[in-house]
Amino acid sequence: MSFPAIMVTLAIVTGIIWLIDSLFWAGQRVKEQKEPLVVEYARSFFPIIFVVLIIRSFMIEPFRIPSASMLPTLHIGDFILVNKFAYGVRLPVINTKIFEVGKPQRGDVFVFRYPQNPNIDYIKRVVGLPGDKVGYFNKTIYINGKEIVRNIKPKDISLLGIVPTRTVLMIENLGDHEHELLIDPERPSKEGEVIIPEGHYFAMGDNRDNSNDSRYWGTVPEENLVGKAFFVWMSWSWDEGGIVWQRLGNSIN
Repeated sequence: MSFPAIMVTLAIVTGIIWLIDSLFWAGQRVKEQKEPLVVEYARSFFPIIFVVLIIRSFMIEPFRIPSASMLPTLHIGDFILVNKFAYGVRLPVINTKIFEVGKPQRGDVFVFRYPQNPNIDYIKRVVGLPGDKVGYFNKTIYINGKEIVRNIKPKDISLLGIVPTRTVLMIENLGDHEHELLIDPERPSKEGEVIIPEGHYFAMGDNRDNSNDSRYWGTVPEENLVGKAFFVWMSWSWDEGGIVWQRLGNSIN
């Protein structure tokens, strides 16, 4: 079972036990009689489980970055926070949208359920919106026939030893987002052009030549959206001896 399913199940079970005890048993116990252990646990844990469920399902959920596909924006070992209501309020487990809030914008870093295996969460950058014609040729993005301009930037010292020396650090503008990306001139890229269907989004990693994204498995359907990544609250690297202090508190652009 997924974590949301476990939390929903625990909330229902503890809530029912507490409710039944309050309605039928509590009034029948004498003052000195101790309540059953299962009732005591249910009464103690239900409020905590319920609050955690509400926060994680409708407000903010933490995730850990497991791969290098979003370098240099996100590093392996980054712990991030994701805004769960940015793209609409959804019921946990069944993921049905019950309230419209907003939609992904070009350049957003977003978390979604991998279309080929919805049990896995992916994080990429929104490149194409519904109706867009997105092309990728010679390591350059074209949106509706317009080239997305990039500029070379000197590598930051924080990337030394993390990425191959042959990679090139660049600055790119997608919508209102100016962000960094990595290009590997020696690695071939999958090229092509696609028109994004309604209700779908084209996603790419910032580590362009080391990312399993929409170029390979297609677009992200709207019902797979989880939320918008916005903050790095912790970062841990065994290679750097533990907490990577300079990454704590970084906003995600």
